Amino acid sequence: MKRSEPLDRLSTDSAGSLVYGEPHQTPDGATVITAARVKAAGDSGMTATPLGVVVIRGDRAKWVPTVDADRIALVGVLTGLLSAVIASLAVLRRPPWPDLRAIGARGDEGS
Repeated sequence: MKRSEPLDRLSTDSAGSLVYGEPHQTPDGATVITAARVKAAGDSGMTATPLGVVVIRGDRAKWVPTVDADRIALVGVLTGLLSAVIASLAVLRRPPWPDLRAIGARGDEGS
C-alpha cells in the first residue's frame, strides 16, 4: 500500500469520512479526542467540519457535540422571514382597517 492511497480513497468518498484526532490529556486526568467529518471540496481539496469530542474520564466515555451557530442563526432568520410572509399575506387577504369604498355613490344612481 502506498502512502497516498488513504488520501486518494478519502478524496473519492463523496459522503465524507469521520476522522478522529490524537488523544490529549487534560490536567484533571481526562482524555479528549476530537472528531471531524472530512469531505472532498471539488478542486480546492478537502474541508473538515468539527463534529464534537469524546471525553474519557476513568472508565466512562462521554460524547460532547459541537454547536453550529451558523445553522442555528439560519433557522432563526428563515423562521422570521416565513412568519413575516404569512402575516403579510393574512393582512393583504383581509386587512384590519375599515373599508372606505363608497357604495352607491350619487353619480351612479340613475344610470
